[in-house]
Amino acid sequence: MNVRRLIPTAALASATVLGLTALTACSTSAADDKDGKLDVVASFYPMQYLAEQIGGDHVSVTTLTGPGQEPHDLDVSAKQRGELEESDVALYLKGLQPAVDNAIDQSGIGTKVDAASLTSTEKHGNEVGGHADEHEDEGHGEEGHEGHDHGHSHEGADPHIWLDPVKYAEVAEGVGKALEKADPDHAKTYEKNTAALVKKLGGLDKSFKDGLKNTDSKVFITTHAAFGYLAERYGLIEEAISGLDPEGEPSAKRVKDLQKMAEADGVTTVFYETLVSDRTAKTLAKDTGLKTDVLDPVEGITDDSKGEDYIQVMESNLKALQKALGAK
Repeated sequence: MNVRRLIPTAALASATVLGLTALTACSTSAADDKDGKLDVVASFYPMQYLAEQIGGDHVSVTTLTGPGQEPHDLDVSAKQRGELEESDVALYLKGLQPAVDNAIDQSGIGTKVDAASLTSTEKHGNEVGGHADEHEDEGHGEEGHEGHDHGHSHEGADPHIWLDPVKYAEVAEGVGKALEKADPDHAKTYEKNTAALVKKLGGLDKSFKDGLKNTDSKVFITTHAAFGYLAERYGLIEEAISGLDPEGEPSAKRVKDLQKMAEADGVTTVFYETLVSDRTAKTLAKDTGLKTDVLDPVEGITDDSKGEDYIQVMESNLKALQKALGAK
């Protein structure tokens, strides 16, 4: 809905002037309050991690999604909208959190950085990777496409780009450039920190490449389709019980297909994640005699996370995949 249409033009004009004045005032006071630090609002943990790693001591980072909150269905509070208005930079991933997209679109923030525009995105269904096409005739193809239009607007694209270290590094480079532009006084530091982070992500990419090169199986089952980019990057096949929506319920046909596929492809494990109910994964595992384990989409760090930051949790994910796929 276009809110602007509902507001008389004169009122809108004066509101805009007021808004601009308030924003200018806020920007100045924000810098004073924060000892000259750049005020960055991140939509959820992977964006927060980039801001902290690249910004270092020169930024003050707040995140809209608290630890343990499932980011997909976040609502933005009035208080958070206020924080947004007072910040210098908003760092978000368009298509993942519709309420956040909305709040940022309507805010008067000077620098809005959409991570999805900093790398290429793709449409993914319930099944991604290797032999997706082979299953078309068996009805998998049809089912797979249901995952596309899940209400995350970014033209139906899969937003989970941060789970591919290569794509995440591309995003990091774009974020670094945006911070340099927003705060030219500390551009050199942002450039140096970006290079260090990109190198770290390159090391993570190498670990995944080497660690998953030689495995008994290439297929893994997850509760929701978060790992499509990772599967494509490392020659694996992700079969998701439900689509891009972590709360989605699978059809009886989908469950039956997965049971057949698990047997045919030597699947040992059904993966679930920390922030979403494990009920569906455990039911499927029980019915098919499979094991369950955690594969963390790193949407937030909690006490249950197997690691204290993005890199550590991704390393735990690699170990879990190696174990499930029978890595040599």
